[in-house]
Amino acid sequence: MPRNTPASRGRAGALALLGAVLCAGLAVVWGQEARWRSPLYCVSTPGTLWNGLAPLPPTLEPRCPQSQSYRREVRTGQSRVEQYRVTGWQPRAVADLLKAGGYTLIEDELRGPDTYAAFLGRTVPAELHYTAVRDGDGTLITVSGP
Repeated sequence: MPRNTPASRGRAGALALLGAVLCAGLAVVWGQEARWRSPLYCVSTPGTLWNGLAPLPPTLEPRCPQSQSYRREVRTGQSRVEQYRVTGWQPRAVADLLKAGGYTLIEDELRGPDTYAAFLGRTVPAELHYTAVRDGDGTLITVSGP
């Protein structure tokens, strides 16, 4: 039988602490990995537009591109992308919020009746690429940038 000595109690306490630290570390890693499995992997600050620039209006439904290449670029920090769907044809719905948050419209164009594209930035060259396309009875808006 093991003896209940101060040294054995110290080793048991150290092992318990090590186990707790390992469990906490695994929980953090699992929580971070869960984001990348989520359909909203690209939204780093839920409930906000463009990572906290403004509160997300209830009229905008957040989405993320399902492309594995986008997922990889966002995960590695090469780029950022957020998507929103809004009812009706509202190609500038998110652009107006970005402008209110300090971005300037540098260039835009209507590319036919169902596609709008713009470049916005706080500096030149533009930092954000913005597209809006008709999506059934709504508009799918994608904002991407570094």
